[in-house]
Amino acid sequence: MADEKFVLVSMDDERLKSLSDVLGNRTCKKIIEHLAENKEASEKDLSDSLGIAMNTIEYNMKKLLYSGFVQKRKNFFWSKKGKKIVMYELTNKSIIISPQNMAKDKVKSLFPAVITLAAGTFALWVYQRLSANETQNYIQGTPGVATNFALTAAPKAAGGSVGIVQSSPLWLWFLVGGLLVLGISSILNWRRL
Repeated sequence: MADEKFVLVSMDDERLKSLSDVLGNRTCKKIIEHLAENKEASEKDLSDSLGIAMNTIEYNMKKLLYSGFVQKRKNFFWSKKGKKIVMYELTNKSIIISPQNMAKDKVKSLFPAVITLAAGTFALWVYQRLSANETQNYIQGTPGVATNFALTAAPKAAGGSVGIVQSSPLWLWFLVGGLLVLGISSILNWRRL
């Protein structure tokens, strides 16, 4: 899995507080500057170079790790006492702060229009079905009405009978037109949704 090149943080995200703490903290800024110049360092290296107590470095390093500014390197060393020494580096990520999860909200704003379109399409489909059935029942029950309606006569040899000419379904045109209008209007108004 490829690493993402950015961290997207919305205004509701709990990491935003951590980001603001890090950006306002002098020690964190010093650590970031040191890692920018030296590419990698351990907590001991940072403590010695910056003249800051180890426990302060450790505390601020946790904040930097959580906020996404710093990451642990895959390589590490062992001290003379057998303790694992972790190396840290800056992440190569951009941090994007977004006012909200806008794409999700924009899609949600289209939901009522899609429901209305689906309900209208269904109502038109039901109307056409009922209207076709009533027309066919009327024609079958009334002799001599063939001149008022478009009828087709299938050859008797083929086992056909007289029936109504099927036109293209109006509900399908309504659905396609509605989806087209919805798509075009959402593209044109995407920023305002």
